[in-house]
Amino acid sequence: MDVPHDGHPRRWTILGVLVVSLLVVVLDNTVLNVALKTIADPRVGLGASQSELQWAINSYTLVFAGLLFTAGILGDRFGRRRVLIVGLVLFALASLASAYAQDPTQLIVARGLMGIGGAAIMPVTLSIIANVFDPRERGRAIGVWAGAVGLAVAIGPVVGGLLLERFWWGSVFLINVPIIAAGLVGVVLLVPESRDPSPGRLDLVGVTLSVVGLGVLVYGIITGGDSGQWGEPRVWGSIAAGLLVLATFVAVELRSTHPALDVRLFRDPRFSAATAAVGLSFLAAMGVMFASAFYLQLVRGLSPLQTGLLFLPFAAAQLFFAPRSARLVQRYGPKAVCAVGLSLITLTLGSFALVTADTPIWVLAVVFFVQGAGMANVIPPTTEAVMSTLPREKAGVGSAVTNTIRQVGGALGVAVLGSVLSEVYRTSIAGGLAALPEAARAAAAESVSGAYAVAARIGGPDGDALTAAADDAFVRAMHWAAGGASVAALVGVLAVLRWLPRESARHAPVPVQPAATGADEGRLVDVSSSG
Repeated sequence: MDVPHDGHPRRWTILGVLVVSLLVVVLDNTVLNVALKTIADPRVGLGASQSELQWAINSYTLVFAGLLFTAGILGDRFGRRRVLIVGLVLFALASLASAYAQDPTQLIVARGLMGIGGAAIMPVTLSIIANVFDPRERGRAIGVWAGAVGLAVAIGPVVGGLLLERFWWGSVFLINVPIIAAGLVGVVLLVPESRDPSPGRLDLVGVTLSVVGLGVLVYGIITGGDSGQWGEPRVWGSIAAGLLVLATFVAVELRSTHPALDVRLFRDPRFSAATAAVGLSFLAAMGVMFASAFYLQLVRGLSPLQTGLLFLPFAAAQLFFAPRSARLVQRYGPKAVCAVGLSLITLTLGSFALVTADTPIWVLAVVFFVQGAGMANVIPPTTEAVMSTLPREKAGVGSAVTNTIRQVGGALGVAVLGSVLSEVYRTSIAGGLAALPEAARAAAAESVSGAYAVAARIGGPDGDALTAAADDAFVRAMHWAAGGASVAALVGVLAVLRWLPRESARHAPVPVQPAATGADEGRLVDVSSSG
């Protein structure tokens, strides 16, 4: 006998449309990972330095994270379907600008513009899910939503590798356009409009402070790692200023009657532990993925396509386990499932500290698979824990917080662990560069890509010796970055064991805005055109 529900009759079809819309956001970052080496190449790419590559990733992420609060509020106020459509169109236009960028600066700016579109897409997909699904089915739906991330991780590197082997580097951004077109058609035809009947005012001060604080903080971290001069005023001054602005943001939000982020939510242990687990897991994973892209393509000599194929086990594990995590949570509780998932992440990231230039490829494939299984059992239960603390009409807020923490964690992972990678690499290779001219020495010390470029110009035994020294230095640097990532994930384990409740929250359905059925569906769609 079927259990009665108050979900939308086409909720699973709507979920499929939302997954397509979500794919473009996640696909973009995974495609970029395998394109980093090509973009760094001065002959076939843009000749971007390692810090410029980090900013190509983080310009998108920081804008995305900073505007998620606003996008969630706009969706709740003006209609989530409407904001989703606007976000998809903006993302397509910015993707075109990224594809035809003429230098690293243009790419960084275009990627920032993509972040605006992504900020409009990601939170409303999750808040629409919260509105069209009965709370009793929401955990399973969020598991499918999280599994879509794994699907994008699988598609991105492989498609990116295929494109890079046949076309120029900008083609990895053009792939977004047909996906967006498919998503737009589905959204227009199938997704009902929904909104918060009592929306709050926009917190422009809070949004501005969050964007400025995060940007200045990460700028200081990246600059310090790139130059190695952590005592420079622009480095420690940026870090201190960023922390000060973020502290001001918290103080302002505590006093605001319409905060972009109600920081009082973090007093709920379920909310705070879940967001900490999400942020720390992405900080750890994204930092190591940034390093592994260079390790696989330079130290191991794999092509972009081969690198993408090696990431498939990670994606396949997420795609398989994420939709099933809801059952595990029902049986064992979110604390146990999330703690085990984070423990797997801790172990696999720590294992990268044992990887050498000759580690068998199949070992790396197993490590990626186990890491993906761990991620698949962290994201769905933590996302559901956050969403269950809020009523359905405030779904945009919960979605914005979850995705902001995820993106900020990823950005800081690339910034912090990427800086550790640069600093240790620079220190380790310094002794092998004494015989090089000053310009060549600076280029080889800047990054492993620079060292390979210098070695190619030198050629012969000296070039081979420089390549070997760069490989050794980079592997040593990757060990340190992996150690830092493992510690971050371990902190997440401790936070979950200490604060995440043992049992799932079982709230009764909140009768805020009934799901559309029959004539009601037309009424909800009409709402979007009347505001």
